[in-house]
Amino acid sequence: MTDGTPSSRPAPRRNYRLWLGAGALIAIGLAGLWWLGLPPFNVPTGQESRGRASGPSAAVSTDLTEQQVAVLKIAAVGQARFQIERNAVGNIDFNQNLLVQVFTPNPGRIIATYANVGDRVEKGQVLFTVDSPDLLNAASNLVQAAGVLVLQNANLKRLTETLKGGGGAQKDLDQVISDQQAAEGNLRAARDTVRIFGKTDDEIDQIIKGRKPDNILVVRSPVSGLVTQRTAAPGLYLQPGNAPAPFTVADTSIMWMLANVVESDAPLFRVGQPLAVRVTAWPDREFKGAVAVVGAQIDPNTRRLMVRSEIEDPERRLTAGMFANFIIRLGVPFEATAVPDRAVVREPDGSMSVWVTTDRRRFEKRKARVGLVQSGMSQILEGLRQGELVVTEGAIFVSNKASGSGVPD
Repeated sequence: MTDGTPSSRPAPRRNYRLWLGAGALIAIGLAGLWWLGLPPFNVPTGQESRGRASGPSAAVSTDLTEQQVAVLKIAAVGQARFQIERNAVGNIDFNQNLLVQVFTPNPGRIIATYANVGDRVEKGQVLFTVDSPDLLNAASNLVQAAGVLVLQNANLKRLTETLKGGGGAQKDLDQVISDQQAAEGNLRAARDTVRIFGKTDDEIDQIIKGRKPDNILVVRSPVSGLVTQRTAAPGLYLQPGNAPAPFTVADTSIMWMLANVVESDAPLFRVGQPLAVRVTAWPDREFKGAVAVVGAQIDPNTRRLMVRSEIEDPERRLTAGMFANFIIRLGVPFEATAVPDRAVVREPDGSMSVWVTTDRRRFEKRKARVGLVQSGMSQILEGLRQGELVVTEGAIFVSNKASGSGVPD
């Protein structure tokens, strides 16, 4: 039609031929790149992709030379014995049940002292002496009772000989015998009285033999231990039981450790549980002990529970006030999959990894979940199986090599 309306015929095929030409040019270009040996796109080769991850789940691995492998230690994943433990810190203190305050049993004035604070004393060692009027009176009665007995013995002997010669009366002999027995009883009572003051039988015999009353009261240590306090001084007048005590002696063969454990661990402690204690002063020494008292309530301010333990110290190395760390073992030891501590590498994100190998040349990084760490071994909860080969020495070297941080070949 020629009336000026648009034509309804199909579009020319000129555009189709243009697209075919462009496709042919692209194909020729790609073929040229292939012939020159260049990769068509910027894709890392296999060698470049090792040591880096292309995604969250991609494996990281690296190859090492024989010289590099020679400096590593490689071992199979095995087992180790682990023990569930709880730690807490505390302080060493004297065992208050073995802390003895030494008083004089009778009033008097101190004559001399023989120990100072910090001195170690043995049981029975003299601590101080006292001029005691009570002892003087008891010793005087002892001398008098001994003299009366001597007189009564002489009377009994004389009257007995008189009766043998036909003189005297039986009633007189009976009276003398009674008086002699009473004198013996009085002497025994006098000896016991002086013995209460701490005098030995030999010392009592010397008083009787010399007929000289002894007024010096000797006060000895009732236990072996350490003098922790002294208020005694020559000339000081003492009354029995009046505080402060002249001397305080602590038996240090068993010490206390006072510790505050976190509230969450409170249900784990019970009386009698064995524990091990270490102090800064003796870092290579482990002291044995046991829980003696578990507190009755949680401190509302610190949210901790007081636990008191008795620590054996036969060599007397512990000192009150020492800072201490104790380990208490819960349950029985158990065997678990484990690797040496140095086999585990801590990643920047806080995760743990181990380098695994099958041929001692290619090493693959493996994520691992670590549990307990004790005695140089790390418990592996997930990520490794027993028998797999892992790097136990030099794992950091392998990590640096895989990350390309400049480790020499």
